[in-house]
Amino acid sequence: MKRRGTPEADLQRAVVTALRFALPKGAIIHHCANEVTEAGPRGAKRQAILVGMGVHPGFADLIILCEGKALFLELKSLKGRLSPAQEAFRDAVTAQGFGWALVRSLDDALGALADYGFTTRVAPPTGRIAP
Repeated sequence: MKRRGTPEADLQRAVVTALRFALPKGAIIHHCANEVTEAGPRGAKRQAILVGMGVHPGFADLIILCEGKALFLELKSLKGRLSPAQEAFRDAVTAQGFGWALVRSLDDALGALADYGFTTRVAPPTGRIAP
């Protein structure tokens, strides 16, 4: 059986590795496992348990906490689209004054740090169009 590619998971691993290098030592980079991928009644029951424990629909893939700032990163493949829940989450966090960015590449992630004023040990990418 041939395995499907996982472009978003591959991107996320690369972004986390780069952020761990780029951000100051005390920065927190966190991924919240926000959904159950198991199909059927068992998966639905597990998802209901997680929602009861505080899982929020559409929560971003990564949250960065550093120097009194919070930045939410939603990672998508080049063709990936935001779900309605992800759009609602984006709107809610930006309305509260937090940073949020759609990330399709490593340059997008590093650029988002620069866009939101995070101190890094690397120069922001050049030639990138800010969101």
